[in-house]
Amino acid sequence: LRLVESGGGWVQPGGSLRLSCIASGFTTETYAIAWFRQVPGKEREAVSCISNGGNNIFYTDSVKGRFTISRDSAANTVHLQLNSLEPEDTAVYSCAADSPPTIANTCIMIEKYYDYWGQGTQVTVSS
Repeated sequence: LRLVESGGGWVQPGGSLRLSCIASGFTTETYAIAWFRQVPGKEREAVSCISNGGNNIFYTDSVKGRFTISRDSAANTVHLQLNSLEPEDTAVYSCAADSPPTIANTCIMIEKYYDYWGQGTQVTVSS
């Protein structure tokens, strides 16, 4: 069971990035996915999550209206579209899988429920 993130990089304030999380070894739609981010010296923060079927989605308040999570079940991939980026969004972004889902057909914005983690991808927003 493996998660691999891609799509991070450097962008100016107001710019956009698209992060991808490719899952391998999981059966399609048997896992919820969450994106977390962490800045050195601070606790890891849940950013967004999507349920195994894609019907339930949550965002932390600071990214609502700017970030969009989506799921391509055929490709076993979850995307996180980051728009209107701000310097405060600078962090290492990691995806994590809750498999099987702790609660069916939903996702939980709490780190301890996620068993599988990717290596992370750096997002830097600066001018």
